[in-house]
Amino acid sequence: MKNSTMSQKLNILRAGVLGANDGIVSVAGIVIGVAGATTEVRTIFIAGIAGLVAGALSMAGGEYVSVSTQKDTEKAVINKEKAELANDYDGELEELADIYIEKGLSKDLAKQVATQLMEKDALAAHSEAELGLQLNDYANPWQAALSSLFSFAVGAVLPLLTILLLPPGVRIALTFIAVLIALALTGYISAYLGEAPKRNAVLRNMLVGMLTMLVTYGVGAFVGV
Repeated sequence: MKNSTMSQKLNILRAGVLGANDGIVSVAGIVIGVAGATTEVRTIFIAGIAGLVAGALSMAGGEYVSVSTQKDTEKAVINKEKAELANDYDGELEELADIYIEKGLSKDLAKQVATQLMEKDALAAHSEAELGLQLNDYANPWQAALSSLFSFAVGAVLPLLTILLLPPGVRIALTFIAVLIALALTGYISAYLGEAPKRNAVLRNMLVGMLTMLVTYGVGAFVGV
């Protein structure tokens, strides 16, 4: 249970980092694109705020729907397992024993383990071994939605403030640099939390952000002509 809880916390933290990453890239693309078309600070500000609010709400809504669907699916398969236990307890006992046999236990030991676990809590034993689920340990869709909303907004603040506070002559170039540094950091953290190669994650993250800003700046400059 401790390992499961720690894993969930790391997944939440990693999701938060990725949400901030999305906020950085999305709003950086918007404000740099608009800045490519105009130097009017008020216009850039309105576009950036609109992008921040729309992106944060979109992320929150998507996360809420996704986690709610996952929760409903998990509840459905557990209810199905509960019905199977009520209708065919012996068959479910054999099924659980077979799972442990496949994991390397002898037939007699697997039967003994399955019997003891099911005597203690048959539904929990099957949920964990067969479905990989902990009973009553469902993800909270509201928590996931608020986490995504907050993390996206936090990430989006960086490019928005940078491009608004810097002088027009260096506004785009320094925002570009600040965003790439921030993306390098979020790429590193997400790779660290996911135990993935850090160099590749950092370079990939920076490349995506760089391409996004270059394309949106080009579009803004073209439209603003």
